[in-house]
Amino acid sequence: MKRALVIDDEQDMALALKESLKRCGFDVSVFSNPIDALSRINLSDFSVIVTDMKMPKMSGLEFISEVRKKGLFVPIIVITGFGTVENAVDAMKLGATDYIMKPFSFETLKEAIQRVTPSDEYEIVAHSPQMQKILSVAKEVAETDISILLSGESGTGKEVIARYIHKMSNRREKPFIAINCAAISESLLESELFGYEKGAFTGASERRLGKFELAHEGTLLLDEISEMAFNLQAKLLRVIQEKEIDRIGGRFPIPVNVRIIATTNRELHAEVKNGRFREDLYYRLNVFPIKIPPLRERKDDIIPLSEYFVKRLSNKLGRSFKMGVEFKEFLLRKTWEGNVRELENFLYRIAVLSRSEELYIPEDELTTTNGLQTSKGTVKDVERELILKTLNETGWNKTKAAEILGVTSRTIRNKLKEYGIKR
Repeated sequence: MKRALVIDDEQDMALALKESLKRCGFDVSVFSNPIDALSRINLSDFSVIVTDMKMPKMSGLEFISEVRKKGLFVPIIVITGFGTVENAVDAMKLGATDYIMKPFSFETLKEAIQRVTPSDEYEIVAHSPQMQKILSVAKEVAETDISILLSGESGTGKEVIARYIHKMSNRREKPFIAINCAAISESLLESELFGYEKGAFTGASERRLGKFELAHEGTLLLDEISEMAFNLQAKLLRVIQEKEIDRIGGRFPIPVNVRIIATTNRELHAEVKNGRFREDLYYRLNVFPIKIPPLRERKDDIIPLSEYFVKRLSNKLGRSFKMGVEFKEFLLRKTWEGNVRELENFLYRIAVLSRSEELYIPEDELTTTNGLQTSKGTVKDVERELILKTLNETGWNKTKAAEILGVTSRTIRNKLKEYGIKR
């Protein structure tokens, strides 16, 4: 069953949300403040989070910021009152997925949940030669049982590739279990991985199976393995070598048959040299390394990915969004430091906040392009100033200016005509 997290300091509202989410088919956990939720549970276990905006110990905005700092992109729906709509928009810029205004009906909440939670698996969009090669290699190695280390910047799609490997493997009918090592404290991560017996510690009211047992005969994804505490690395190494786990408070070892895929956004060999990662564990995990390039190095994937996300958004939001030529050119010249994840979140925010089905370039995005700063003004003023500045720097070489700005020469000519500018 899918899990949902509710965070609201108003008891009646929290209870109403819990019952509504249960009707939507979720197993629901409730916390009265974000601080407890951040410290006591594994947020990556949830399919969706619903949080109030105004809370005494930590605001909804601060909570969203903390979640995103951990590299977690679980969908977050913010509940807001009429007077804080601007804050809700700020929350979306910060990383919230959607917002609903009080008072709201069950149907409104249900529709929001359906919008932000995927109803099917993501397709792999791979038009670039780099990604096509990676998929080909991944398909071949999937047929073996060796450990795989997927490396690459945050948001490049490491988990998507891991799921693809599982889907192509002989274990495809068995569980695929993922755990984010960066999002959980050392003590909690140990119990999450290996499970515990009833009475093993205060609060252990019943036996709980760990991720290794849940993934038995299937695949276990250890996401952001570089963030795992050094002491816990030794216990993980033993499990890989002995193929058995010890539940916390358990008396006997339990055999497990699991195929391990690990991911990292750090250079793991450098972590070994710096003494932050065990060398023996590194070689156990790095049997077959696959490095996924950042989105800015595979621009052939940007527009196909965008079209795929826009199609999903159109289906979810019941609208027919379109991307014009200039919008696509804008997408191509952005560096996408957050990679595919940033691209998807960006398109979602634009679509939700847009009154038109023609997706637009936000004004704040137009004030900076390729690192060139421009003065504030209207969108057209900013665009005009940037084009003129680049043309002056290139001696009015339109081809070179277009290359710097990441657009076509034709776009430069059309803009000059639109602004009535002649050299």
